[in-house]
Amino acid sequence: MASHMRTDLVCDALAMVVTARRPRAGLIYHSDKGSQYTSLAFGQRCERVGIRPYTGRSGSCFDNAVTESFFASLETELIDRTRFSIRAQAQQAVFSYVEGFCNPHRRHSANGQLSPIDYERRRTTTLAPTPQPRPLNSEAA
Repeated sequence: MASHMRTDLVCDALAMVVTARRPRAGLIYHSDKGSQYTSLAFGQRCERVGIRPYTGRSGSCFDNAVTESFFASLETELIDRTRFSIRAQAQQAVFSYVEGFCNPHRRHSANGQLSPIDYERRRTTTLAPTPQPRPLNSEAA
């Protein structure tokens, strides 16, 4: 977490994802059209590790629906209910919420009612069937 959204921050976040998850080549990195995501530096780092940056279509609320849902839950369940004295407390609370609750435990309808970690485990093993995410809009159904 930082107090800014500069290119170096998103490049550092990309490096953390690559180190922690070791994504396959061709992974799509979905973001908004912010200058940090459309920068030459970010694009080059994505290219270097085989990730395809994607900024979505203008005016399509469905492109960011899962991300918007996550941040709405974070705000409702943690941020709005807690008063933090210092930034470090907020950083630790958000980290614990994401890594201690959301990723290992919280089930999500877009993941076939699996937690993100369980969904990822199923996707990386060939023995278990993978539930298909439901379409986010009714036109795709």
